[in-house]
Amino acid sequence: MPSRKLSKAASDAELLDLKLLRLFDLLYSTGSVTRAAEQLGQSQPTVSIWLGRLRRTLNDPLFVRTPAGMQPTPRADALIGTAREALDSLRRLSETQVEFDPSAARRRFRICMTDASHITLLPQLLAHVRAAAPGVGIVAARIDADTARALQAGDVDLALGLIPELEAGFYQQTLFEQDWVCLANARHPRIGNTLSLKAYKSEAHIGIIYGTGHRLLDAALQAHGIERRVLLELPGFLGLPAIVSTTDLIASLPRQIGETLARLGGLSVYDCPVPIPTFTVKQHWHARYHHDAANRWLRGVCAALFIQHAPRARTRR
Repeated sequence: MPSRKLSKAASDAELLDLKLLRLFDLLYSTGSVTRAAEQLGQSQPTVSIWLGRLRRTLNDPLFVRTPAGMQPTPRADALIGTAREALDSLRRLSETQVEFDPSAARRRFRICMTDASHITLLPQLLAHVRAAAPGVGIVAARIDADTARALQAGDVDLALGLIPELEAGFYQQTLFEQDWVCLANARHPRIGNTLSLKAYKSEAHIGIIYGTGHRLLDAALQAHGIERRVLLELPGFLGLPAIVSTTDLIASLPRQIGETLARLGGLSVYDCPVPIPTFTVKQHWHARYHHDAANRWLRGVCAALFIQHAPRARTRR
């Protein structure tokens, strides 16, 4: 028998929801079922039903009707403080939004990016972060087969680049479009003001063999029946300006990294004579961190620095 009473008490306690707590507080404050009903936006019969539930749950009349209105019982007097603390806690829980203060933050952001982004995007991003968030550090990680898992797990905050494999559960926002250029020695003995398709086919090339862009280039060349004479293959862009500036080799690469390297190495930039499809550089993040204040701040910084006529973020699920 005692265990049955205990079970019933536990069941009744589960019924003490937010609307009953608000009713308790309003009845204590107003001493009127009618005024409590008005403030709750409910009919008086509904509030009377709620009061009955409240009395059964707390096993006490709680309020007694008198000429001066509904007066609290000693048990109601004892419980009102606890009830109001609970209401305040629930109110703070619903209203509180964690803020991210970059000027006071102490943390590291991990961003997956290509080595091209190390040269083109990272310097701007680092300069902004150092000015706005001096206690924040950046870790540049590679884009690889583990990127999706790392974003989902929170091991990485953001990924920048052409990453078509990030599909279900990931948000993406376009930053800028990329077409293709060719780099050559400014004193190249056989190339003048323009790079013709004939010269492109006959000259020797440097091949960059890493990344999604490399696969786009190879697919376009194959589609047009063009086979380059590649004398040097590199896993990335490190050293490319020094090699191009001291040889007659040419390199095909996305415009942003191409123009950046040309400025650094005093190289000539040509429109690529082969029609290679453009591609879109995006920032990607997992849906789990879409509302995270720190992640939102980082995404906002990247958008402000790099966006060019981008659409609003969308998700694929």
